[in-house]
Amino acid sequence: MGQYCIRATVSGRVQGVGYRHAVRRQALESELTGYASNLANGDVEVVLCGNRERAERVADWLWQGPPPARVTQVELEEMAWCEYTAFTTD
Repeated sequence: MGQYCIRATVSGRVQGVGYRHAVRRQALESELTGYASNLANGDVEVVLCGNRERAERVADWLWQGPPPARVTQVELEEMAWCEYTAFTTD
């Protein structure tokens, strides 16, 4: 697996709609590690690490999310490689 990590801050209606768990499913299907975490301001932070192409594909999916979600913004930034053993949600 490649050493690539990307961080996303996802805004909109993304808390209380199963967004983090849907991201986890996408990440696990793509064999990525990292996490999805609710932020105090109502956004969700997502870190995806692994194969660059797969991480970018899941990052594109973040705009969609699960059916109840309404994503209004996704801010992406590459970040230094971090060694995660799994994909977790808080």
